[in-house]
Amino acid sequence: MARKFFVGGNWKCNGTTEEVKKIVTTLNEAKVPGEDVVEVVVSPPFVFLPVVKSLLRPDFHVAAQNCWVRKGGAYTGEVSAEMLVNLSIPWVIIGHSERRQLLNESNEFVADKVAYALSQGLKVIACIGETLEQREAGITMAVVADQTKAIAAKIPSWNNVVLAYEPVWAIGTGKVATPAQAQEVHADLRKWIHSNVSAEVASSVRIIYGGSVNGGNCKELAAQPDVDGFLVGGASLKPEFIDIINSATVKN
Repeated sequence: MARKFFVGGNWKCNGTTEEVKKIVTTLNEAKVPGEDVVEVVVSPPFVFLPVVKSLLRPDFHVAAQNCWVRKGGAYTGEVSAEMLVNLSIPWVIIGHSERRQLLNESNEFVADKVAYALSQGLKVIACIGETLEQREAGITMAVVADQTKAIAAKIPSWNNVVLAYEPVWAIGTGKVATPAQAQEVHADLRKWIHSNVSAEVASSVRIIYGGSVNGGNCKELAAQPDVDGFLVGGASLKPEFIDIINSATVKN
């Protein structure tokens, strides 16, 4: 079965109510391939989730940017998976490198979060990726394999997981992994999953790329056989996000 192209827009910590409504209007007016060709998910900050969900076209979906590792309670400042389910938010991003780096979220903590979110019925965009130092030391695959292994050990099924490979050195820096670099890591990850999870999961799980994806480089990246879509940062706040969604047609 062909893997459906997946494009996520991570709005990060950006936006006002007016700006968010403007972005949604642009998305709602866009001409893009149907849901049979591409799955589109946008991820606004928590405070804007209800307004975006209420205004966004029905063929696009909404994701939170994080959720807590267990049931809610005395965890000031956190948002639980149950709350997202209550708001009918179907997706959540977990383990983004900004949280791994700035908030010291470990591989195990990220894996626990992924498992808990899945257990509550959420779908998860699970992020992995190496730093520049790790790439230059030649340990990229060891790093992303460890990150993936932690998740694989905690989850019973990969059906509701999209794996986002985001080289930390390419996020928001303007540096992009070349299509060959992206393909190499995606292919190696798929081989790792084949050997350590199952052949079935390896062939079906979507591995998407993130790291300074824009309207200019998306088609060449999308053409790589093991790149199943994108997790887009800064460009998801701009009209060129539409071009990135439309790059899904390269797969046909």
